[in-house]
Amino acid sequence: MAPGLLTQDTPEAPHNLSSPYKASKRDNNNAPRDIFPDGIRTSGQHEPLYDLLRPYEDFPKEVTGPTVWTTEQYRSNPETWTHRFTEEELAELGATADDFMKSDTPLTGISQTNFPLPTLGKRLAALRDDLINGKGFILFKGFRVTEWGLHKSAVAYMGLGTYLGYFVSQNALGHVLGHVKDVGDDPTQIDKIRIYRTSARQFFHADDGDIVGLLCVARSLEGGESDIASVHEVYNALQRTRPDVVKTLTEPIWYFDRKGEKSKGEKDWIRTSVFYLEPKPNGRVYCKWDPYFVRSLGRFSDKGLVPKLSEAQEEAMAVLEQTCQQLALHMVLEVGDIQFLSNSQVLHARTAYKDHLPPMPRRHLMRLWLAAPESEGGWKLPFHDSDEKKRGGIQVDDRAPHCPLDAE
Repeated sequence: MAPGLLTQDTPEAPHNLSSPYKASKRDNNNAPRDIFPDGIRTSGQHEPLYDLLRPYEDFPKEVTGPTVWTTEQYRSNPETWTHRFTEEELAELGATADDFMKSDTPLTGISQTNFPLPTLGKRLAALRDDLINGKGFILFKGFRVTEWGLHKSAVAYMGLGTYLGYFVSQNALGHVLGHVKDVGDDPTQIDKIRIYRTSARQFFHADDGDIVGLLCVARSLEGGESDIASVHEVYNALQRTRPDVVKTLTEPIWYFDRKGEKSKGEKDWIRTSVFYLEPKPNGRVYCKWDPYFVRSLGRFSDKGLVPKLSEAQEEAMAVLEQTCQQLALHMVLEVGDIQFLSNSQVLHARTAYKDHLPPMPRRHLMRLWLAAPESEGGWKLPFHDSDEKKRGGIQVDDRAPHCPLDAE
């Protein structure tokens, strides 16, 4: 069956999927430690289990609960979504980072076991539940990135992150510590580059990890500001005004580009939907979206390998972005701020930016993608790796994890 015909026919059952699904059934939770120091391999990108996807008629007309929020709730009440590190918390974080650096343990082997935070860890446990099951975002302030420098900041940041989830690879190079920074890539070449490595605008999207963390190391001269939106508030708005758009977004007719970041035997794209339901009673609405990875497939659609975007899809993309913009909460990340977001129920965007001239530093955010597996409180997802410790992310063959201290 040609890929372009998949939208016309009944989706294949999981046991009939192509080789990437079969090849991925390996024990990622017990990976070779000579390659993966913590013994866990990132699972990577996968097509969904199509028989677990539900038709539009099964989706709720309205989502209720703590994952639904409006800008008005939080714009004038930043104390409800920010936490300034206390001196005690910073002292604990700094001392633990110093001890870790003396241990000669590779940064890719960091874990709660070798990065104990008896005081801050308790707060992070409560914040983790709100990230996963509540409003889905938190902004920490006062991280001592300038005082500590890149190395110690990276250690402290990753150590803190282990209390929220398992770090996963973010690209074909195995970066588990990523860097959002303009390295001079051409943002018009969207089939060849990743937008986070440019100064271009990023439209509303979700990353390939359950939780994304962004630590501000240096600000830009202008722009680069953050916007976030509740997926469920956006969903409710669309159900009220454009249910046809919601229906289009629930259909597994969307192709996402791997941009060459794939293992041997895997396809160049993934076919999936944008909105899912958790495959369980009263399952929550889950969102997986990034327009740059949808629009970059021209080299395949021009050859008839995947379908071109339909008018309904083009309209759905425009309406989704417009609705996110209307319902977004705006924030500016200062040096030492850490923003954590849940990709399950929050979409995020950033404005285009302009950097300072040398010798001033360029805008720089350290990024973490963190996995929260199903058995440890994460959402139940219609993917075969739903209960793997490092579900999601981007894994190419057995590429070892890597923690560069700056953009490469």
